[in-house]
Amino acid sequence: MLHFSAPPPLSLYIHLPWCVRKCPYCGFNSHPLRSALPEQDYLEALLRDLKLEARRAGGRPVQTVFIGGGTPSLFSPAAIERLLGAVREQLDLRPDAEISLEANPGTVEQERFAGYRAAGVNRLSIGIQSFSDHKLRLLGRIHDGAEALRAVDSARQAGFTNINLDLMYGLPQQDAAGALADLEQAIRLQPSHISHYQLTLEPNTLFHARPPAGLPDDDTSFAMQQACQTRLAEAGYRHYEVSAYARPGREARHNLNYWTFGDYLALGAGAHGKLTDPLRGEIVRYSKRRHPRDYQQHAGTAAVVAQEHRLTPADIRLEFMMNALRLRDGFPISLCEARSGLPWEAFQPMATEAVARGWLRIADGQVRPTASGLLYLNELLQLFVPDPA
Repeated sequence: MLHFSAPPPLSLYIHLPWCVRKCPYCGFNSHPLRSALPEQDYLEALLRDLKLEARRAGGRPVQTVFIGGGTPSLFSPAAIERLLGAVREQLDLRPDAEISLEANPGTVEQERFAGYRAAGVNRLSIGIQSFSDHKLRLLGRIHDGAEALRAVDSARQAGFTNINLDLMYGLPQQDAAGALADLEQAIRLQPSHISHYQLTLEPNTLFHARPPAGLPDDDTSFAMQQACQTRLAEAGYRHYEVSAYARPGREARHNLNYWTFGDYLALGAGAHGKLTDPLRGEIVRYSKRRHPRDYQQHAGTAAVVAQEHRLTPADIRLEFMMNALRLRDGFPISLCEARSGLPWEAFQPMATEAVARGWLRIADGQVRPTASGLLYLNELLQLFVPDPA
């Protein structure tokens, strides 16, 4: 049995699964629109599902909300306002909650930014990926560089002061100069947060089946990463997580709750949740039906849950480390024990081996990945993979 003195902070993830066109690199649960967006039907399904999630929450306060996709900005401000209004009615949403919404830079979406802000969204995450028209076409994006620039201006005019830009490097036919040019443009826009990550060929994507020509090799991609990290630091962005850079005090609170093994409710097709029950001494993970049609059919009933399972101590050891070791500052041992329900001794043999390999540093009750540990993070995490039974 796991031991908890209190449950961890609680967040809410909401999934809106449709997009205009699925990008060839996207491995998320997203579905290209074949006809009109079923906004009203899906919203009604979310509201039915929310009642069940409210029971799971059990009155616990909700610290953050993240509306992801798909392309959530395909939904009207009126739909988002009704959704967030229901969230406030059904859950104890904190007055200072961070409420994020993912948006595309397209012109149609920009016209909705003011409506999202009025609905209560206070953090906008804009999927720029690149400012190069050529690179955007290679990525299968439907916006261009000019729309990307206008999107940030539109967000500010709409009243957003907390803006994240998603930016990729390691793109087809890209060199270090090209990656830095994209980054320089992003820095000039002065967002509060930049998510800067390498293009990866995820399973079950078009790029995985047919890799694009001209992908940089590993050495070139690593050189891009190093050069961009240096430039971001010079520009005042703190590198606090593997792919996340923030102005002081603008770290993504929702994602930090994931990375510190907090709890989160799951709303929408394919959404995943995690809940800690101190009384039962257990952590449960669950997910909703992936296909929007199936989700809408079963929302509001127990059958909307596709999978649910209780984590074993071995699961918890690995999952905690998979999240917390993404943080450059690492974590206090006391937080590890509080969030995992396990004593530090359950982690110590693997952590000691990681220290011996130069991948972890443990001092004054704080566990930190070294520069080498971050570089070889997958190998570091392998130490915490349970042995086959």
